[in-house]
Amino acid sequence: MAELRCRKTVVREGECEGEEQKQSESAPQIENSIKVDKDSLMEMCSKNTNGAGGAFCCNQEEQKDEKEEKEKNIKEVADGQNPCPVKRARNACRSLLFQRLVKLFFGCLAAVTCGMMYAVYLSTYHERKFWFSSRQELEREITFQGGSGVYYYYYKHMLTAPSFERGIYELMRDNRTISGQTINTVEHLSLYPELVTSLLYRITGCQDMIEPVYFYIGVVFGLQAVYITALFVSSWMLSGTWVAGMLAVAWYIINRPDTTKVDYAIPQRDNWVLPYFSCQVAALTGFLSDNINSATEMFCYLLMSASTLTFILVWEHSHYVLFIQGLALFFLDSFDLVQSRKMADIHKVYLSSLFLAYVIQFQNTALLSSPLLSLLISSVLARYFQQNMKNGPLVARVMKIFLHFYLSFTTGITFSYMVKRLMPVGDSDFILKFLEVKFGLNTTTDFVINQLLCQECFQTPSQDFFLRLTQASILPFYLLVLLICLMSILETIYRRLSGEPMKTNIILEDGRIGERPEVIYHVFHTMLFGALAMVFEGIKYLWTPYVCMFTAFGVCSPELWMTVFRWLKLKSIHPVVLALVLSTAVPTIIGFSLWREYFPHVIAELSELQEFHDPDTVELMTWIKTHAPMAAVFAGSPQLLGLVKLCSGLAVTSLPLYSDINLQKRSEDTYQVYAMRSAEDVYKILSLHKTSYVIIEESLCNEYHKGCRIKDLLDIANGHVCIKHHSLYSNHTLFTHFDNIGNINIGYMQYMILLSCKLHFFLTLVVALCPQQVVYDKGEIYSFSKHGRFCHEIKLNYSPYTNYFSRVFWNRSYHIYKVNSVISFQY
Repeated sequence: MAELRCRKTVVREGECEGEEQKQSESAPQIENSIKVDKDSLMEMCSKNTNGAGGAFCCNQEEQKDEKEEKEKNIKEVADGQNPCPVKRARNACRSLLFQRLVKLFFGCLAAVTCGMMYAVYLSTYHERKFWFSSRQELEREITFQGGSGVYYYYYKHMLTAPSFERGIYELMRDNRTISGQTINTVEHLSLYPELVTSLLYRITGCQDMIEPVYFYIGVVFGLQAVYITALFVSSWMLSGTWVAGMLAVAWYIINRPDTTKVDYAIPQRDNWVLPYFSCQVAALTGFLSDNINSATEMFCYLLMSASTLTFILVWEHSHYVLFIQGLALFFLDSFDLVQSRKMADIHKVYLSSLFLAYVIQFQNTALLSSPLLSLLISSVLARYFQQNMKNGPLVARVMKIFLHFYLSFTTGITFSYMVKRLMPVGDSDFILKFLEVKFGLNTTTDFVINQLLCQECFQTPSQDFFLRLTQASILPFYLLVLLICLMSILETIYRRLSGEPMKTNIILEDGRIGERPEVIYHVFHTMLFGALAMVFEGIKYLWTPYVCMFTAFGVCSPELWMTVFRWLKLKSIHPVVLALVLSTAVPTIIGFSLWREYFPHVIAELSELQEFHDPDTVELMTWIKTHAPMAAVFAGSPQLLGLVKLCSGLAVTSLPLYSDINLQKRSEDTYQVYAMRSAEDVYKILSLHKTSYVIIEESLCNEYHKGCRIKDLLDIANGHVCIKHHSLYSNHTLFTHFDNIGNINIGYMQYMILLSCKLHFFLTLVVALCPQQVVYDKGEIYSFSKHGRFCHEIKLNYSPYTNYFSRVFWNRSYHIYKVNSVISFQY
């Protein structure tokens, strides 16, 4: 800070009061001696009083006429009555510091309270929905739907192990999960959350106070509280008011079906990883801000480093998410919208996290071939070759940026290709083929790809999704806020390319919301994830929470309103006053309308007693636990096998892991019980996987609705249906088969199939009458299978099915057949 002098005397702390002012100086000299550098004073206040938001400092002091202030100071100094300016500045800064601390305290209290109340809400809703406390252990485990219960099984395994070290050793050499294979379960399933949770349960001594299942779901609900708190803090830091955080939390809870899956699949990976990603985004938001002090910046840097590493460790798909985030930051750096020093620090966080995760995850080669690492390497090399990219006139800088994009893209592709050549990654070609089929560039009969495309998370979002966002008033305000911020960012980019330096101290009167690096990052962040969410519905669980946070920031930010008023050149009303009024009134109106419309519905969810009743599945699992030998191996659908593994601990042929291509291939083999295959073919396939029992589900065998049915996918892969080119394949509205005609007698159906294969004109007629058939690459037409559908034929109990299989259990939903080890031919 510039020196502050009282009549040519250097002011030292504690020596200002009582100092005599002499009258021998002339008036101009007095004026120069007492003049205070306001910019330096504001800088001193900023360094001493900066809090969580860091967006407001001394620029909110009273505005006085400068000429009158000078004259008053001259007179007071001449009379010896003026106190030291430093004391006045120190008192003002102390007052601002006190106000900042009060605001910080209540904001943090509100954030933590919102998180804790949401966790309590989830716990209460879960109890009401499943009657969890009144059920037996087996019924509780069945409530873990969607194949996610297999993660809880390994948590139980760690608790039943003699020691924590012994439990880890058994998981790293597991030969009791997948039949005929010894795998590192920790590596395959990323079981680090279960390992940490079981360790906490052991060392905290909770064995006598709380059941293991309640401790597990309590940790998950606690992470959701962290998730909510991080969203609150992010919106608070962007807008400067914690009212935005409360509005973001309200929107998140109202749109819970589109923001989280914790309601019905507690152990699922998404519920573990998204809180860490939310903390990482909040820390990155604070780190990118220009109005923070060094201590806050270091805290954000450390939090960002820890959350990034944890995020990569817990989820095998995390590097794809971080690639999208890194792409947004790459755009910031390319257009000179963020400090180069901070971008270098962020690169260090990414690289160190990838390296540590590579070591901890048993040399995971997927991280070396990840697009995130390729982006980091390419951007660094391109910047090295373009050290003067940010210099020169407008046209030259635009050309340099395009060259920078080209160098980064080509270098990244080359690096990824070299890594995959040196260390082949098995699923790289599969992912490329999957994307080609998804975007209509190719077609395939591959069962695994078609099944993945039929999963809800890989389909385009429905109109109901956008309707729900519109009814909750999020989508209209989001588009408005995004448009304003994007226009301001384009204006900022033009200034940068024109050579205007970056302005770090932005005040409310400037009306430049697009010059704040943290705001620019969130605009790119939400646009990139939004584009993916328009293609893959599963991405909505990443995008929608940040839509809630970003929209709440926009409607509560005075800077955004001031940006609009600056464009409109508003003069009739003071724009600053109007911006402050609107940033308070608009969220108040929105909050009141949400409270009135949705609060009764939220309370009704807690008061309504629901019931989860699945007696057939309970009966099935009870039979398996009591009658199946310990060495038995079960085959069936992956979702059901995950439940079998959870409830019984027996070996299975596959697991519901869509990221493992080998397991997907094994699942295709066990799904053949729903195809038109002979008894001998199915027996050979099951015997190859050392299967002891096979479970046939009525829901899969007798699916009547059109669409992605398992038996249709199998018929296409096996070449057992008539196929012709149809444009609907690109939208995956698939598969009509003769089974859609109705429940026709099986023998009659076989007769018609054989007849159609012999008579060419009848086959041509059948193909012409099939309005929605699936495409094959060459548009070929296949003949129908001479065998009936296995799951139907085996129920008739005639040879040759009884030679290979023996039914040992059945109810309305499931049939269990024992795979005979010794074949007895019966006629």
